[in-house]
Order: sequence, then structure tokens, then C-alpha cells
Amino acid sequence: QVQLVESGGGLVQPGGSLRLSCAASGFTFSSYTMKWYRQAPGKERELVATISSGGGNKIYADSVKGRFTISRDNAKKTVDLQMNSLKPEDTAVYYCNAVRFYEGYWGQGTQVTVSS
Repeated sequence: QVQLVESGGGLVQPGGSLRLSCAASGFTFSSYTMKWYRQAPGKERELVATISSGGGNKIYADSVKGRFTISRDNAKKTVDLQMNSLKPEDTAVYYCNAVRFYEGYWGQGTQVTVSS
């Protein structure tokens, strides 16, 4: 059974940090590109960061470049998103996504709220 389980969300003040983690099971994690998306209320889902299967290539949305860092541990089957210098506009539900060719899996999401 394929599972992606996100954790680490919560309430943080502007300028603060959070680290999201996504634990994978039920598929060959090391063969999949991993992505973090987010969706704010009333907005479309937005791709935040991508990491290649081996971890050597990383791509970020312009809105988070320099503040967020994606990483993965293929031995532990986890992908993390370190979020620094958080802004109120980063408030959203964050989703973990695994993709390989035309196959894709999603987690259930974790809420991140940036507010004073």
C-alpha cells in the first residue's frame, strides 16, 4: 500500500522556521522524483520545490528561492522541506508528491500557518 505521510506543520511567527517531513512507503522511493506543493485558500496548488531521485538536482519556485531547502534520504525514504524566513504568504497546506513517468502519489497534506 502506497503511503506518503507529511508532518511538521504548525503555527509560526513571521521570520520563523519550520521543517516539514514526508515519510514514504509502499513503492521504490529512490526511483521517484519528489516534490513539495502548497495550496492556499482560494488559490491553485503551487509547485514549491523539486528534488531528483538521486538528490543531485533541486528546483525551487521563485517565491521560495533562498529561503526553502528540499532534501531527501533514500535510505530512510523521507523527503524534507526546511523553511526559513517564513512570511504570511507562505500560509498554505503543504503536500508531498512522488512522481515517476506518468505515475504519481500524494500525501494528505500538512497545514502551515505564518501569523503573529
